[in-house]
Amino acid sequence: MIVLAVLLCAFSANTEEPVCSPQGRTELSLFSKDADVIIGRIFSLHDKLVHTKPTLKNEPAPFQCTGLNFEEYQTAIAMIFAIEEINNSTDLLPGVSLGYKIYDACGSVQLAIRAALALINTYDEDKQCSKPSTVLAIIGQSGSSPTIGIATTIGPFQIPVISHFATCTCLSNKKEFPTFFRTIPSDYYQSRALAQLVKHFGWTWVGTIRSDNDYGNFGMATFVQLAQQEGVCIEYSEVIYRTYPKEKFQKTVNVLKASSSKVIVAFTSPTDLEFLIKELLLQNVTGFQWVGSESWITDKYLSSLESAMVLSGAIGFAISDAEIPGLKDFLLNVHPYDTPGNAGLKEFWETIFRCNLNEKSTSGSAVPCTGFETLNSINNVYTDVSELRIVNNVYKAIYAVAHSLHNLFSCKSSQGPFEKSTCANKSNVKPWQILHYLKNVNFTSKNGETIYFDENGDPAARYSLVPASLCSDSCLPGTRKAIKKGKPVCCFDCIPCAEGEFNCVKCPLEYFSNEKRDQCELKTIEFLSFGETMGILLVLLSVLGVCACFAIAVVFFWKRNTPLIRANNSEISFLLLFSLSLCFLCSLTFIGEPSDWSCMLRHTAFGITFVLCISCLLAKTIVVLMAFRSTLPGGNVMKWFGPTQQRIHIYTLTLIQSFICVLWLTISPPFPYRNITYYKDKIILECNLGSPLAFYAVLGYIGFLSAMCFILAFLARKLPDNFNEAKFITFSMLIFCAVWITFIPAYISSPGKYTVAVEIFAILASSYGLLFCIFAPKYYIVILRPEKNTKKYLMNKVP
Repeated sequence: MIVLAVLLCAFSANTEEPVCSPQGRTELSLFSKDADVIIGRIFSLHDKLVHTKPTLKNEPAPFQCTGLNFEEYQTAIAMIFAIEEINNSTDLLPGVSLGYKIYDACGSVQLAIRAALALINTYDEDKQCSKPSTVLAIIGQSGSSPTIGIATTIGPFQIPVISHFATCTCLSNKKEFPTFFRTIPSDYYQSRALAQLVKHFGWTWVGTIRSDNDYGNFGMATFVQLAQQEGVCIEYSEVIYRTYPKEKFQKTVNVLKASSSKVIVAFTSPTDLEFLIKELLLQNVTGFQWVGSESWITDKYLSSLESAMVLSGAIGFAISDAEIPGLKDFLLNVHPYDTPGNAGLKEFWETIFRCNLNEKSTSGSAVPCTGFETLNSINNVYTDVSELRIVNNVYKAIYAVAHSLHNLFSCKSSQGPFEKSTCANKSNVKPWQILHYLKNVNFTSKNGETIYFDENGDPAARYSLVPASLCSDSCLPGTRKAIKKGKPVCCFDCIPCAEGEFNCVKCPLEYFSNEKRDQCELKTIEFLSFGETMGILLVLLSVLGVCACFAIAVVFFWKRNTPLIRANNSEISFLLLFSLSLCFLCSLTFIGEPSDWSCMLRHTAFGITFVLCISCLLAKTIVVLMAFRSTLPGGNVMKWFGPTQQRIHIYTLTLIQSFICVLWLTISPPFPYRNITYYKDKIILECNLGSPLAFYAVLGYIGFLSAMCFILAFLARKLPDNFNEAKFITFSMLIFCAVWITFIPAYISSPGKYTVAVEIFAILASSYGLLFCIFAPKYYIVILRPEKNTKKYLMNKVP
């Protein structure tokens, strides 16, 4: 009696009112919009579900997904575009608004079924369970296996399921999937077409690769059966899947390498094939003729990656393409701030723009989103509308549901298709009623395609025969991709790599790239050598100058007691000839491969010898001026400019230059330098100045002495004397200054070894100018006009 009383109390307590509560967490949609009629949609907006092991001690954590799939995001937004387009139409479903609920299955069959159950079991917050499901049709999914799970679960509830990309032949079985429809042809037709294609080219010995899922297994089974009927033999049949270990993919590659057939028929998903291609690239396995199914033959990722090297020349069948006016602008104008119910855009937005939409969040390194980001500047798979094969199938599926609803709402009460010729209750439409109209839908799309379903829920089979879909061919070695402005990422131009690059990778410093930019070649070494024509010519000029100085010195020594030689200070003349000989010889240090010693010697020797030379001329000029002053009444200046004072003057000026050079060599001396930047194909061996300031000080000191010598000689040029040496010094200084002023622009503009040649030429030219201007007139008188070599003539007493 007590037990009976307890049972009665429990029964009476449970009959007060129905209580409705969800099991587990409430599944939330990523995109939603409330309206008169709701269409459900299941996409795989992520590629992978993160599996966690439950502890069984607390409530399991929410499912986590990784790897955004921008192509699936494009199809999701395209569905919203189609619904908004229908809502704005005055011809289709006037007065009836369409809404949507879009769920993410993360590429998982389990989550796809969970999302389907969420779509057909709306949680009623008043817990009265009085509100029916608002989803009258489900669009989904993007693969055969999850679609089979959805169709199997939803079928008993008579809710239509329409897929845009599930092609498994098994889904045409109406006994198992009575409410399933699709806008993509069944693999039966594709498998048959592939078998005929292989037979057409005479490929009777092929290998096969398939994904280890319903799509690959059923599709390949049909192909093998039909191919064998056509006389095609199968050498091997390999199975791949994205979650397989690396060793399994290596084993498959080894099978391909050991095979004798060169044709591979691949019935795989793009993701599975991508894993295999990466292993093929690692092992450098190419040269196969690929025959592909529609799943990957036009895939944008495969056509834009290095996999194009493996898949080059692949052929297969693709579903028909289409243009959808207005979709591009709609895709670019979505924004997470604009529309309620679009929580799915949050992660999408943060991933693309690398910012954080949650202003309160301080975690991570992402900066806060400004709200002014725009997709107009983004060029990826999401914004690419050059090929809308899959998107067009989603577009057709939405319009098929819309036309079915339009026909349902247009039903006249006396001509209804249901029992007793009745129509559906427009305020309480049932999914099975939509199912009836969907079976009989027949309309023409905006691009002229007739849409209908046969008795198996399949559309008319239409395929396009392609090579592997490449907007642009793979770039040849020596070129790189340059994205075309306003085009998708897989559309590009191939432009040559920059100079100095091998396949757009920098060549080593001592190498240069050839014209095709596909090979690095060793640069030639360039310097002014003794063995080349220019070097030999400059050496001859230098030696000739030394010989000239020696010849003049011999003649002057022979005639040293004659009035002309004695009148012009023979000691300074011999010192000047010696310094000019050193000037000619210092040019030799500029020839040959630069070394530490030659680099330090060439500029310092040049600076010191030229200062010695000009100091001698300066001393001669001062003596001429002072000698004239001494002839004036009361003049006694020459006692301060005797031979000893002249020697001190010369050596002091030279010692100053020597001190500058020693300081230069001590602080920052010149050193050999390999110039690899001036020429693309040459390495110039030259001397780096070390300290440019010291070099300019050396040149500046020479220029200062030259200017002083020129000014003094110019002042003394008209002094009364039959052989006034000042006029010849003036002329020699003019030549000297002209040569070195001309040298500056020539030195700067002459590249490589020609820079050294110009510098040597300036040294030789100025040395020859001084030699001939100072000593040629004297040599002429001593040798050819000895009658003028008399004291009377020099004193201007002979007319």
